[in-house]
Amino acid sequence: MTLILRYVAFRFGTMLLTLLVVSALVFAIINLPPGDYLSNQINELQSTGQEAGVAKAQFMRHEYALDRPLWQQYLIWTGFAPGPHGYSGLIQGDFGWSFEFEKPVTEIVGDTLWLTVMVNLAAVLFVYAVALPLGILAAARSKTWVDYTATFVGYLGHATPNFLLALVLFYYGHRYLNLPIGGLMSPDYEGEPMSLDKLWSILLHLIVPTFVIGTAGAAGMMQRLRANLLDELDKPYVETATAKGLTPTRTLLKYPLRAAFNPFVADIGNLLPALISGSVLVSVVLGLQTIGPVLLAALKSQDQFLAGFILLFVAFLTLVGTMVSDVLLVLLDPRIRYGARGK
Repeated sequence: MTLILRYVAFRFGTMLLTLLVVSALVFAIINLPPGDYLSNQINELQSTGQEAGVAKAQFMRHEYALDRPLWQQYLIWTGFAPGPHGYSGLIQGDFGWSFEFEKPVTEIVGDTLWLTVMVNLAAVLFVYAVALPLGILAAARSKTWVDYTATFVGYLGHATPNFLLALVLFYYGHRYLNLPIGGLMSPDYEGEPMSLDKLWSILLHLIVPTFVIGTAGAAGMMQRLRANLLDELDKPYVETATAKGLTPTRTLLKYPLRAAFNPFVADIGNLLPALISGSVLVSVVLGLQTIGPVLLAALKSQDQFLAGFILLFVAFLTLVGTMVSDVLLVLLDPRIRYGARGK
């Protein structure tokens, strides 16, 4: 237990350092295109002779330190250096100002962040609920109709574009199952405090997005689990366990599945960011109030504080998922011994 706690503390420290490096990369990438939102606005206003608007935009550039070198802008944005109003950056809880929406970033992403987490958490649960039984059944009943059916479902999930599946379920789900269309809740509950009726509305609206976003992930994970489990089932220790009188089900669950489960758990780190990035187009098609459409708008308009925070949030989810998967691997597989170098 002490070793695990030490490893968790070590991974948490490395996660913070990695997040710091990622923040620098994110800031550099979003500043690669020439200019920024206010510079483009100033050029447009100057071309039309609106001097009052030019003066306001230049004042905003000074207020948010956009007239300083990039390295200073980064330190001010993260909160490691004082800006025009002192230390006020990410580590102080100030996420910046959105020039596109003319609001603090906190107000824009406040509602969308928890909805994004909810949608993708539901998609993760769907992925594991589908991939785990199908992968085990496909491997245990190899070269039977069960295996062929599961494989066909996997290929179908990979081949079908998410946005096309969203449109199909959009139409038939509403027509035959009376599922709600678009959004993550009824318009009557937007801006209202949480209640049982609002929660029920959210759960109904989650059905189609969860299925659409999680289908490709479930298909890929099912195929990887099947391949890993088939490889384990061909090893000599399985024959030894069968010769000792263990039932096929007990043999499968006690030894091969545990060994094949490692890549399954390790996929947690890659699954969260893949679902979020893959759900951007789906969110636009289904009208979901997640950070996907907001990120798309921010990147198009070069709204750097808003885009930078969202990209950093996705990176944070990636690092958290990777840390969780690493800790679970330590707990699940006794063969893994972190911190045992040189022994």
